[in-house]
Amino acid sequence: MDINTQTLQSAYVGFNAAFQSGLAEATSMASRVATTVTSTTRENEYGWLGKFPRFREWVGDRVINSLAKHGYTLKNRPFELTVEVDRDDFDDDNLGIYGPMFRDLGMASATFPDDLIWPLLKNGFSQTCYDGQYFFDTDHPVLDENGEPTSVANTDGGSGTPWFLLDVSRPLKPFIFQDRKRPSKLIRMDKEDDQNVFMQKQFIYGLDGRAQSGYGFWQMAWGSKQTLNAANYEIARVGLGELKADFGKPLAINPRLLVVPPSLEGVANEIVQSKLINGGETNKWAGTAEVLIVPWLA
Repeated sequence: MDINTQTLQSAYVGFNAAFQSGLAEATSMASRVATTVTSTTRENEYGWLGKFPRFREWVGDRVINSLAKHGYTLKNRPFELTVEVDRDDFDDDNLGIYGPMFRDLGMASATFPDDLIWPLLKNGFSQTCYDGQYFFDTDHPVLDENGEPTSVANTDGGSGTPWFLLDVSRPLKPFIFQDRKRPSKLIRMDKEDDQNVFMQKQFIYGLDGRAQSGYGFWQMAWGSKQTLNAANYEIARVGLGELKADFGKPLAINPRLLVVPPSLEGVANEIVQSKLINGGETNKWAGTAEVLIVPWLA
């Protein structure tokens, strides 16, 4: 193949078509548990995290819900993904072998949020959220019905394989994907006088983006390292269902998503999908949650 502006442009068009195909084929799982917040600056502050305002009977003047200021800030981080095409493959007209690679590049771009969101669940037992406590903790500070500070849990501890029960029915889900710049445009360095081509005979193609991830409301998530069984599943459901906002107002949390790694798929399905258990007994938990198998949690 003669390497000139026209053939380089044709190659880019082919590579980009494969990339766009992969981008369209893949589906991110992160959107099931994370709210996407569009960012237009270097960082975003989520000082309003911390309160679930509820209606009250209007007696006298309005009572303004002053949202707690927690100073929870997410600073966008830069990310890149770069691949090379050897000049020899251009010379030998051997570019077809790169189609799958660029298609996979598109799939990596589509699932980029997953790379940031799912580690939040695994690390939630040791990383802090807006109130300064670990996201999954036993002593989140809340005001009781008398206005006195008390501690509330959204975990029952344990030391085994972690699993999670979530309420993802609200506009703000338990996790935040802060989107500053999606890595959805394939850029290139393929001029013959580019240093990478001249010095290393490599045509370079890549993606770049900026984003960040963080924790939303801990009240909508239960993390456990206890054995996943019916008894501990009940503990998680009751624990979330009984959570209250400040001054004792029920939060009406409705956990309907059971998130597990591949190793717990079988037992998770038995708990919430099997209608009969123990040789014919009715399973009271059947249909109470959807099971989401997440490879990123393996």
